[in-house]
Amino acid sequence: MEKTTNESYALITGASKGFGKLLALELAHRKINVLLVALPNEDILSVAAKCRELGVKAETYEANLTNRNDLLKMTNWVNQNFNINILINNAGKGGTQTFHKSDLNYIENLIQINVVATSIITHQLLPNLLKQKQSYILNVSSMASFSPIGYKTVYSSTKRYIQHFSRALCHELKGTSVFVSVVLPGPMKTNSEITGRIEKQGLLGKIGLITPERAARVSIRRMFKRKPYILVGRRNYINKFLLSLVPAKIRMHLMTKAAHREIDV
Repeated sequence: MEKTTNESYALITGASKGFGKLLALELAHRKINVLLVALPNEDILSVAAKCRELGVKAETYEANLTNRNDLLKMTNWVNQNFNINILINNAGKGGTQTFHKSDLNYIENLIQINVVATSIITHQLLPNLLKQKQSYILNVSSMASFSPIGYKTVYSSTKRYIQHFSRALCHELKGTSVFVSVVLPGPMKTNSEITGRIEKQGLLGKIGLITPERAARVSIRRMFKRKPYILVGRRNYINKFLLSLVPAKIRMHLMTKAAHREIDV
C-alpha cells in the first residue's frame, strides 16, 4: 500500500495531556506535522485542532498501549500511511504504592506502558525512521531512574530501563540517519494528582521542579542538537551531581522516605 503523503511527521504517544501535549505543541510551533497517539476518550481531537491552528497537519490515533494488538495495529497504520522522522515515546504510567499491596493489574500495566510499549513502538517504527534523511527518537525517562526508590519500586526500575535502552540504541545506530535521545525530567506539575504527590514529598520533591512548558521546549531543542542525554533545568544538573556523591544506601533511604510521604496519610 502506498503512503497517503510524502510529507514527514512526528509521532508522539501520550499526546492528549501533560508533557506529551506540550511536546506536540512545541513541534507544531516549529512547523512540524504531528501524529498524536492517546487513549480513547481523552479528547485528543482538541490537541490536534490546536496544532492545526499553528499551521501544521495533525492526525490522531486512539489506542490502549498496554494491549499488544492495539500497539501493532497503530504502528502498522503509521508505517502504511506516513513517513516518520521523529518518534517521541512519552506515554507512561507512574504512581506511588506499597509493592505487596498493589493491584497486580497496576503492576502489569505500568511495565507494559513504560517498558513494553516503548520497546515495541520503537522496534516497529525504526525501519520507517531509517528510511528518512535525518530522524530522531526521544524517549522520556525520569530523574527517578538514578536510584532505586521504595514505594516507586516498579516505576523507578522501568525508567532506568528507558535510560539504558535509549543510550544503548543510540550507540547501536551510530552511522545511520537515526539519532536517539533520552530526556530525564525532574518533578513537573502536569496535573492535580501529580501536583499533590509533589507537595506531599516536601522539600526533596520540590528540588529540581520545572514547568512542563519549559521542559518541552528544552527537550525538543536539545533533541535537534543531537544530545543523547537531556536534563532540563540547572537544578537537575546539580541534583545529578549531588546524587553521585551520596552513597547509594543513603540516597535510596532519602528518596524512599520522600516517596513514602505520598501514601502516608
